[in-house]
Amino acid sequence: MSSLEKKVADIFLEMADGIEIGNFGKRPKIALTGMGSEHGEENSMLAATLAAAKGVDVQYIGSFEDPSVTTIHVADDEEGHAKMDELLDSGEIDGAVTMHYPFPIGVSTVGRAITPARGKEMFIANTTGTSSAERIEGMILNAIYGIIVAKSCGIAHPTVGILNVDGARQTEMALKELADNGYDITFAESTRADGGCVLRGNDVLQGTPDVLVTDSLTGNVLTKMLSSFNTGGSFEATGFGYGPGIGKGYEKLVLIVSRASGAPVLANALQFAGELVRNGVFAIAKAEFAAAEKAGLAEAIAKRKPQPKAAAEEVKAPPAEPCTSSIPGIEVMDLEDAVQELWKAGIYAESGMGCTGPLVMMSDANYEKAVEILKAAGYVG
Repeated sequence: MSSLEKKVADIFLEMADGIEIGNFGKRPKIALTGMGSEHGEENSMLAATLAAAKGVDVQYIGSFEDPSVTTIHVADDEEGHAKMDELLDSGEIDGAVTMHYPFPIGVSTVGRAITPARGKEMFIANTTGTSSAERIEGMILNAIYGIIVAKSCGIAHPTVGILNVDGARQTEMALKELADNGYDITFAESTRADGGCVLRGNDVLQGTPDVLVTDSLTGNVLTKMLSSFNTGGSFEATGFGYGPGIGKGYEKLVLIVSRASGAPVLANALQFAGELVRNGVFAIAKAEFAAAEKAGLAEAIAKRKPQPKAAAEEVKAPPAEPCTSSIPGIEVMDLEDAVQELWKAGIYAESGMGCTGPLVMMSDANYEKAVEILKAAGYVG
């Protein structure tokens, strides 16, 4: 067969696949390392055949065979990972799904879950890897990584919410600065009565945002719980796994799943990878990083870098008075410093913890002045 005849044959095969499964164009070539699953290699091969039926050209790295996938035979898990890297580096595959991978610092994965309350998909930013050694910087970057992946899955303007963990308020302020400077970001609104884009557990279950921003350890736990809450934890049955590694300048498409991931999750991860390939995830990433940097990403991060603290000056509390007003939105690690900032200004204040998180409390009469002081000092946005 001549090269022209082969090209024509390939086009007709692509058209036939498109008519059969609804995906026109070249089938993404995605590898799956099949060894190492806690559910056996049978589980991995089942996932490969399910994904192949949905239009993914699966390159199965393992020992099992099936007519619908291409098997690349290896002796063990270690050899399988070496083969996967070789195929990625040579460009013989477009991406890979695997159970562990050593991402460099600056790269972390965006998971994709199905939330239980309403069956809605939600991207969890992020779930494995380390975006930054600094917590706040990492969460700011996670938001951008999550937007990249959501856009690569066809959501033009994904809504972004921040889980109420340490660093949430500083992350919120940084993202709102980027938005004010022209970065296109749509903030989610909590379903709870007090609203806002800093979200609680109820919002996680309901899938309130398209992109849920958190740190990678919390995101990893959430992914595990959302995927296996009906199975007792030993079998991850729903969702798309822990997602692709994203980072500035990083262009190796590797998606992570767990050794506890069942065939449905592995199959979804393979289709997820195919979707990212078809929609040009790395071109979208390049554009998003450029837009965020133009809006002052570096400056927003630099303002929130931990600063070495000078020797603490002794500040005495003003005379106590009833604290009937409160200011939320302060990081728990900054709470006592914020209280002392008000003491220095002659305002009696106390720290507290409400159902939405940390609070600084003061009298009604001092509320407005306290807000001004804490805003000027950078404790609230």
